Amino acid sequence: MSWKSESDTFQALVVEKEGERFEVGVKTLRIEDLPAGDVLIHVAFSGVNYKDGLACIPNGGIVRSYPHVPGIDLAGFVVQSADARFQAGQAVLVTGFDLGVAHFGGLSELARVPAEWVVPLPAGLEPYEAMTIGTAGLTAAMSVDRLEKNGLRPEHGPVLVTGATGGVGSFAVALLAAKGYRVAAATGKAAEHDYLRSLGAQEIIGRSELSPEAIRPLEKQRWAAAVDPVGGRSLAYILASVRYGGAVAVSGLTGGGEIPATVHPFILRGVSLLGIDSVQYPAELRYELWERTAAALKSTGHLERIARRIRLDEVPGYAAEILKGRMRGRVIVEL
Repeated sequence: MSWKSESDTFQALVVEKEGERFEVGVKTLRIEDLPAGDVLIHVAFSGVNYKDGLACIPNGGIVRSYPHVPGIDLAGFVVQSADARFQAGQAVLVTGFDLGVAHFGGLSELARVPAEWVVPLPAGLEPYEAMTIGTAGLTAAMSVDRLEKNGLRPEHGPVLVTGATGGVGSFAVALLAAKGYRVAAATGKAAEHDYLRSLGAQEIIGRSELSPEAIRPLEKQRWAAAVDPVGGRSLAYILASVRYGGAVAVSGLTGGGEIPATVHPFILRGVSLLGIDSVQYPAELRYELWERTAAALKSTGHLERIARRIRLDEVPGYAAEILKGRMRGRVIVEL
């Protein structure tokens, strides 16, 4: 498929809000409807992320202006480029920055973005595989990388992963297990225990176990570290339960934005709280991280197990499911 003139049209998921009216659906757009940018991309695949779910509800707090095209991930091929670094036909990907938030995103057959956001697709990685990894896999890789830079090693003890059946959680389980860590996966979904074990989890913990009625300033030391894309009340318990000198890499707030914690884990056990942000991660570091992440995750053989494909018109239903915490792994949108 190619686009040769400003009169050409394409399909996109469009969110519209005016007064009390709010609509989400697939609409026909023209190239001239796209925001300004250096690189025009034919999107092959995108994904459904938590932020995309928020973009598809009236008061999600994500979208800055309407009409809007969600999608914080995309992978595809360059159609036109005003930047010499990118050539027509080149396979590329974009994640983070303002994509799908303040700038039309990847849930569209065409996207036009600043060149600074664009990353060449690593050798040996297909666009579908790139979106299977997406922001979720990149966030998981950043979390594990930060924990290891903080000193974590497999011999230090088990590592907890919360929200383990979600995108970030699934990839964190797979990456840690592949590196030789003993992984304790936390989930509230009893039916997904086999899935988590297939990714390498050696212990399954019920979600409720991380939110006891009363959380003491210091709990029994259980984990050497934790990857937490959930946040909220359970993070307070996790911090109180991490072993001396350990760390928690936190990247999400599906469990809430407030932490009813004390300073005791930090000043009595030397615990570190590591914030993970994949949105503004420096562009000059992204390609190297993508190369390492792609190689590590492809080597696990779990990409197909973690992802499923859907059509663009199915996105609103899945967006609602991800906000309810009902999705497993990654949902990839084929455009």
